[in-house]
Amino acid sequence: MTNGALSRVAAISGEEAAVDWLLSVLLGRFIRQGSLTVITAAGNSYAFGDGGGTPVAVRFLSARAQRQALLDPELRLGEAYMDGALVVERGTIADLLAILLRQERIAAPSWALPPRFARHLFRRLQQFNRRTRARRNAAHHYDLDGRLYQLFLDADQQYSCAYFETPDQPLDDAQLAKKRHLAAKLLVEPGASVLDIGCGWGGMALYLAEVAGARVTGITLSQEQYARAQQRALERNRTQEAVFRLQDYRDAAGRFDRIVSVGMFEHVGVGFYDTFFRKCARLLDGDGVFLLHTIGRSGPPSVTNPWIAKYIFPGGYIPALSEVLPAIERAGLTVTDIEILQLHYAETLEAWRARFLAHRETVERLYDARFVRMWEFYLASSEAAFRDSDMVVFQIQMAKRKGVVPQTRDYIAREEARLRAREAGYITPLRLAGE
Repeated sequence: MTNGALSRVAAISGEEAAVDWLLSVLLGRFIRQGSLTVITAAGNSYAFGDGGGTPVAVRFLSARAQRQALLDPELRLGEAYMDGALVVERGTIADLLAILLRQERIAAPSWALPPRFARHLFRRLQQFNRRTRARRNAAHHYDLDGRLYQLFLDADQQYSCAYFETPDQPLDDAQLAKKRHLAAKLLVEPGASVLDIGCGWGGMALYLAEVAGARVTGITLSQEQYARAQQRALERNRTQEAVFRLQDYRDAAGRFDRIVSVGMFEHVGVGFYDTFFRKCARLLDGDGVFLLHTIGRSGPPSVTNPWIAKYIFPGGYIPALSEVLPAIERAGLTVTDIEILQLHYAETLEAWRARFLAHRETVERLYDARFVRMWEFYLASSEAAFRDSDMVVFQIQMAKRKGVVPQTRDYIAREEARLRAREAGYITPLRLAGE
């Protein structure tokens, strides 16, 4: 080997040693709880934590991926896993993410703050979701092969947080309970006109039409969801009571007795909150009720996780209440009730992840192994965030004036009981997702 070649080998070896040393120092300071072993690309093994909990061991197969994941973990850790450069040799990726998020310092490690600060500066630009961009963002996630969602969602394809009335309640029952809970808060009377903003595959709209007797208009930006929702209404002979449109919320017209939006507000973008609530205020009747069900954060405003923004939900953002409530006030709406669902989404995501992994070979045939790892990381990281960080779900009830909803919350239980009694005549028998 020539002197030049020897010098290059020595330089590479020196760089790898430096990166390994940096990894051992930084992770040693950050990870104080749990049992994590990291095997570097150079073959060195380091143990972190207090030895408690489920033991996890991971190996980097690429020095470049190791260096990038260390310097920008919020983006690069997920990329390393989905690209196969990070392999979990003991435990699962969910176990690894649980260790990372259960440290005493829940925020990003101090050495990763510069890229987070830069993302905060440009967050409004990244969430500038005008009509064309909003439609493109929706297509990125919701216009995937419809068979994918059938594999891990419940029978009604509810792609939002379920409502677990008991800890051991099956996912299908918990999703039905969610629809019932929302309908109870809406106080829907037979014949009432309802706008469902972000209607998904039509499950909520069809529930309100069939069980509550409403006339529902559901709008979505997803071609796949629109087509499926229309087909479901046709199959159930509900095309008069449940009408679906491929439409942006900014283009909706008319007046509605009730407005509901489930799992859509996360795609609006913080710069369009005033636009969203003012539009809803114009669409809502004077005696109407508006119910918003959205992911939120219990802490202060922050930024979208960059890996999620790049690969899963471009243009998405999880708001703090301090960002949402002022926009509601400026729109002239009155908040009549706020409920925080603390761990319901963690349980929902755990169920989704178990179902997804049970069908991973099928998903790999639909796409490829990289896609499987990407979605496994998405579901696992989301579950960890709802279980161990500040992610929650807001249900915000609004009206235009006082006295539209009852003064005490016991009406919700009464409405749920009434709706449950009516469900028997409309709800079809449940099946396992994917059947």
